[in-house]
Amino acid sequence: MLLCVSASHKTATFDLLERLSIHTTRIAPVIAAHDECVQGAVVLSTCNRFEAYVEMDEPVTSASTVGREAALLAIQSATGVRPEELTGSYEIITGDAVAEHLFSVASGLESVVVGEGEIAGQVRRALIEARADGTTSPELERLFQRASEAQRDVKNATALGRAGRSLVRLGLDLASSRFPDWTRLRVLLVGTGAYAAATLAALRDRGVTDLTVHSPSGRGEKFARKHGIGWADADAYPAAARMSDLVITCTTSEHHVLDAALLGGGATDPVDRSDTQETGRRLVIDLGLPRNVSPDVATVPFTELLDLETIRLHAPLEELQATDAARALVQDAARRFTVRGERRTVAPAVVALRSHVFEILESEIERARLKGDDGRTERALRHFVGRLLHLPTARAHELADAGRAEAYLDALETLLGIRVDAVDADLEADERDDLAG
Repeated sequence: MLLCVSASHKTATFDLLERLSIHTTRIAPVIAAHDECVQGAVVLSTCNRFEAYVEMDEPVTSASTVGREAALLAIQSATGVRPEELTGSYEIITGDAVAEHLFSVASGLESVVVGEGEIAGQVRRALIEARADGTTSPELERLFQRASEAQRDVKNATALGRAGRSLVRLGLDLASSRFPDWTRLRVLLVGTGAYAAATLAALRDRGVTDLTVHSPSGRGEKFARKHGIGWADADAYPAAARMSDLVITCTTSEHHVLDAALLGGGATDPVDRSDTQETGRRLVIDLGLPRNVSPDVATVPFTELLDLETIRLHAPLEELQATDAARALVQDAARRFTVRGERRTVAPAVVALRSHVFEILESEIERARLKGDDGRTERALRHFVGRLLHLPTARAHELADAGRAEAYLDALETLLGIRVDAVDADLEADERDDLAG
C-alpha cells in the first residue's frame, strides 16, 4: 500500500515548513528502517512542501498507522519537530489517491503559484536521492517515474506552464511597482544554485545589467565568471548589499545571510543612496527556506522586505481553463497508474493458473502418446485449453481494472487451491506478452 504524509503551504504555516526544511540527517532512511513492513520511502522537501511517500507491506492491517508513525518519528529525529507540533498541519493520503496527489504536485497544480516549473525537477531529485540512500521500492520507482511522465504531458498539452509563473518571476512582478526602470537598477544576488540561475535569467529579461553575486559558500566567483556578472567576496558583501537597489537571496543556508546590522540599520541609513530610484528605497526579496533574511531588515530605513509568505498572498488566481485541463490529464494518468498496478497484482495469478492447467495438459498429452495418439488428440487438447483459459484471463484483467483483483485471487484459491502470496514485479517479458493475449 502507498501512503503519503504531506505538509504544505495549504496545511501548515511557513514557520513550520521552515523548520521541516532543516534536516540534520536524511529522513527517508530513518523511515525505511522504522519497521519491517515499510518497503520503501521517498521524501520530497521544497520551500513550501514536505512530503514522505512510503510503501507499506499490503497484508498489514494497520499499515496506515505504522506508515504515519514512521514518517512522524523520522521527522522528529531529523528536524526536531515533534509529532504533536504537527497536529492539524499535515494530511495522510493513502491508496489510489497517492498517485493523483503526486502527479498534481509534480505538475505544479498544488504549488503556491499554480503551474510553477521548479517542482518537476524537485520531484525527480527526490527519487534520485532515495536511490542513492537505497530506500526506493519497485512501486515507489513506478510512482515517481509516472509522475514525471504526467508532468511532461501536462506541460506539453495545456497552457498551465504558461499561465502559472515561478516564485522568482512572481516576486519580480511584485517588485515592478517599486522600480519603473529596471535598466537603472543595481542588483545583488545572494546564492548560486538553481534559483539563482533562474533569478538571473528573469532579471536580464527585464533589462537589468548591473548585477553582482555573492555566495556564502564561496562559489560566487565561479558563478560570476560563468554568467558574466560582478562578484562580491565576503569582505565586499556588506558594501554591495548597502549600495544595491534590489537584493535577492536564494540560498540553502540554515542561518540568516542578511540582517539589519549588515545593511547599516539604525535610526538613519548611513549610506548615501540619493542617486538611486524611488528616492533611495531598497527592496529585499527573500526566496530562501529556511529564511535567508532576518525580519529586522524591515526596520532599516528606506528598506522593504518581501518574503515567500508575502509572495504567496499575492499569487495570481488560477486560470481555470488551463487548470481544469491539467487536472483532467492528471486524473487520467492516475487512473492508468492504478489499473496497471492492479494488473500487476493479478499477473502472477494468471501465470499460476496457466501453469497449473498446462501441467495437467502435458500429462494428458503424454498419456495419449503412450496410447498411440497420431497427434490429433494433442491438437484437440491444446485447442480446448486455449479456449478454456481465454475467459479466466480476460476476467482477470476486467476485475483488475475494476479494482477487484482480490476477488480473482480468492476464487483461484477457493476453486483450484492455487495460492499467490506476492506480486512478482519482475515478470519476464514473454510472460507479460502471453498475458496480454
